Amino acid sequence: MAKKRSHPEQNRVIENRRARHEYAIAETLEVGIQLAGTEVKSVRAGEVSLGEGFITATEAPCALDLHQVNIGEYAPAGPRQHKLTRVRRLLAHKKEIVRLARAAEKKGATIVPLKMYFNNGYAKLLIGLGMGKGSVDKRDSIREREMQRDIDRAMSKKIRF
Repeated sequence: MAKKRSHPEQNRVIENRRARHEYAIAETLEVGIQLAGTEVKSVRAGEVSLGEGFITATEAPCALDLHQVNIGEYAPAGPRQHKLTRVRRLLAHKKEIVRLARAAEKKGATIVPLKMYFNNGYAKLLIGLGMGKGSVDKRDSIREREMQRDIDRAMSKKIRF
């Protein structure tokens, strides 16, 4: 029996590094995303910008919607293209949507996209409930990251002997 080959574009993960810098992520949730045909091809090619994106959660018509995420055009599709920044529906259980909607109502809380990837052929989006960081918190994060980088450099030099 032949083994299935993993395609490099299927293992691609598109990350939103800006969200981790701007927000303190309290909890995360993996949700599905409803995409059109040309959008799927563009996501597989890595033509996605999550940096400006945000998510709205509503209780009454129980829904999660993804706003301001730019999925680039798929050139071989010709004139039949999708809209680049349309509102996309996210797929999750009703209890999870209600919980996120109630948590996002708090002051300073927002739901942001963190990663987009494929899992068993399905497009998935890792979303996080974030609380806005102040400038002091951002400086602390940068300082910790630089200290960790210096420690890693020192350890790698020590191992080379």
